[in-house]
Amino acid sequence: MAKKIRVLIAKPGLDGHDRGAKVVAAALRDAGMEVVYTGLHQTPAQIVEAAGQEDVDVVALSILSGAHMHLFPEVMKLMRERGIGDRLLTGGGIIPPEDMGTLAGMGVGRLFGPGASTLDIAHYIREWFAATHRGEASPSRAKVAAARPAKVRPVAARAGRGTPSPRKPAAPSVRQPAAKTKGRPAAKAKRGMAAKAKRGAASKPRRANAAGRRGTPKRGRR
Repeated sequence: MAKKIRVLIAKPGLDGHDRGAKVVAAALRDAGMEVVYTGLHQTPAQIVEAAGQEDVDVVALSILSGAHMHLFPEVMKLMRERGIGDRLLTGGGIIPPEDMGTLAGMGVGRLFGPGASTLDIAHYIREWFAATHRGEASPSRAKVAAARPAKVRPVAARAGRGTPSPRKPAAPSVRQPAAKTKGRPAAKAKRGMAAKAKRGAASKPRRANAAGRRGTPKRGRR
């Protein structure tokens, strides 16, 4: 089985905005790569230590603070000291084109600015991996999607893609249909009618007793 590309995404320095890094991490994961995200406020030493422990193929830095000319060279130096200088060091953020050229001359890989396509990032990493590992490229995106178990997504997320949303089975009615009440046993029906008649008789006034108490007055002695 072909080896999966392992990518470490890190946010070095005091930069506290990691939404873009998480978007890229999710896109690379969907492209079939194994992604490790270190979180915010990482030092170069912490990033290189995590890259060595996780045995990643790519280290990607997301830098928006303007300290890219210090952080990229520092991470590269520590990677070489640890013996993982052959791994790809790439990334992106707010980096001017002239600084990208300077970092590329130091050995840093391609850098991506705001608005870059995540498909281009995944393609670049896959191309680098295929070139450095001599054909041991990670499986294509179509093969990874076919091998990966299907995910259950919310219906609202799939409605706009032309896929009919699954319908839930109708909940059984609490009230039973009237047709079922006609098939009661005869004995049960008779008991119901007798009870109803008894209730009706108990609710009527006893006129006979009242009339008996009001009978013809007795004649008194004269």
